Amino acid sequence: MGSSPDERVGGAAEARVRMSQPLLRLLIAAVFVALLLSPLVLRRLSQAEPASPSGASEANRAAALARYGFTLRDVSQAAGIRFTHEAPTLDARLAPIMPVVASVGASVSIVDFDRDGRPDIYVTNSSEGGENALYHNNGDGTFTDVAPRLGIADVNSPGTGVSMGAVWGDYDNDGYEDLFLYKWGRAELFHNDGGHGFTSVTEQAGLPRWMNANTAVWLDYDGDGLLDLFVGCYFPADVDLWHLNGTRILPESFEYAQNGGRNYLLHNLGNGRFEEVGRAMGLTSTRWTLAAASADVNGDGYPDLFVANDFGISELYLNEQGKRFREVGRASNVGRTPKSGMNASFGDALNRGQWDLFVSNIAEPGVLLHGNDFWVPGTDSATVPQFRDMAGPAGIELAGWSYGTQFGDLNNDGWLDLYLTDGFLSGEKRESYWYDYSMVAGGNGNIIADARNWPAVGGRSMSGYQRDRVWLNDGAGRFQDVSAAVGVKGNYDGRAVALADLWNRGVLDVVVANQHGPLQLYRNTVVPANHWITFELEGARSNRSAIGAEVRLYWAGMEQVQQVTGGSGFAAENDRRVHFGLGRATTVERVVIRWPSGRVQTITTPAIDTFHKVREAQ
Repeated sequence: MGSSPDERVGGAAEARVRMSQPLLRLLIAAVFVALLLSPLVLRRLSQAEPASPSGASEANRAAALARYGFTLRDVSQAAGIRFTHEAPTLDARLAPIMPVVASVGASVSIVDFDRDGRPDIYVTNSSEGGENALYHNNGDGTFTDVAPRLGIADVNSPGTGVSMGAVWGDYDNDGYEDLFLYKWGRAELFHNDGGHGFTSVTEQAGLPRWMNANTAVWLDYDGDGLLDLFVGCYFPADVDLWHLNGTRILPESFEYAQNGGRNYLLHNLGNGRFEEVGRAMGLTSTRWTLAAASADVNGDGYPDLFVANDFGISELYLNEQGKRFREVGRASNVGRTPKSGMNASFGDALNRGQWDLFVSNIAEPGVLLHGNDFWVPGTDSATVPQFRDMAGPAGIELAGWSYGTQFGDLNNDGWLDLYLTDGFLSGEKRESYWYDYSMVAGGNGNIIADARNWPAVGGRSMSGYQRDRVWLNDGAGRFQDVSAAVGVKGNYDGRAVALADLWNRGVLDVVVANQHGPLQLYRNTVVPANHWITFELEGARSNRSAIGAEVRLYWAGMEQVQQVTGGSGFAAENDRRVHFGLGRATTVERVVIRWPSGRVQTITTPAIDTFHKVREAQ
């Protein structure tokens, strides 16, 4: 018998349901697997290069300029910069883990060494016999390496150690910035001979014979008008990394290591000599210091010190009127949780007239989530400032293996943004060292501290091929990553970043030093509707570099404080001039300068879109 049309339809439907049940189960399983894999896929996509070889097409650049107010273009080659960092080769007994141990040394600092009004760029190399470079700003968009001619290129001779970074400061107040070169080895102080050359004065200055240093900051801690020097060290001073007495040279713990190098405070005696007073002044820590920065966090007129340590807690030292430093890291909250601090940068990111602090750390999904710290001070007047970590709410907590970071108003909208360098070790893309690393980290102190117990790296990657981050401040307490959109390119192992107005256009350009990688110079283009103002300070009663001077700007109902720094971030130093973005505002109410001497100077209604040279009154 034949069936009716309805029966045929109903039977076919039942058959489709019976046939679709296995297919449905397969589909559900596939979706489940896809959900599991999606974080990995998204990570791979986020780390991939943009389709455009220039990082962003011209059309995309125009769109980014309209949307975010600025774009960055890598002009290194066109500017004549062809510098590639080389890492050191240490004692052969460290060969199996050499990429991990010799993973720092790329640095960048900004200086106008000849006082021609144009910022120059100094970068370090870290190979034995490798040469550092001083790129003189020619004023026509190009740079020329003059380090060999001026005597500050050949500074990594075998037996003297290798460069880790450099900071500039006028220690003798003669009007020219002098160079302190810190190394794993014999640090060097070079006197600037009127912009025509440099003379090593290391012996006369009385510097320590050997310091395995990773950071240094110029500051006038006692307010005597002479620049002093803080030097933070990683390995102990009795470790010669090229001639080891044994292999037990690594941290004893991944959380509370205190077997690192001591830190130094070199007091300027005013006669070309320095006296080491660190321990006497309360700087007794032997943690593994990677970065340091200075600012007057409690407003008493004396510069304080923040120290970011690897394998442990950070430290905050309050300056007690130039007579002693008191460590208050735990009391202030910034030193409660052990992490891997790799950066120290102060900035008024919330326009409250207070010092916020950014500390970079490690974030490897599924392995280690230390996360960056964005320390924001409370509004109370406690003797010890109280900080809260707002990195999570601000959207800047997780960014891979993060290193150098700087605050700066990249689009001149009146709010400080962040440029962060990323990436630790880029080797074989499909092979990771993280598993072996985590096995060592879980061992006891005897296992961790001895390099013989560490598995060989063997060319593998460890948080490699990561992109730098450009976090745009929205003015409401959050930051947006716009790096790909504005033109940042390359997945190098970033270490140091410095900001400077290299072409005197009223915008902050970006210079990035990469480990084992090229020096990158990003020329910034900003929408002309956003205004700016810049101050170049010169001390008289204060140190002539004016390091430590606070510049407080009032405009359009807002307040922002910035300072002249003697080192910031990781292995970096920014343009000495203080740059403010103003947004669409066309007037500034006033600027208040507090000099390191304590003198306060107020300038009312200064002109905008220009540079102001301000000299302290005698």
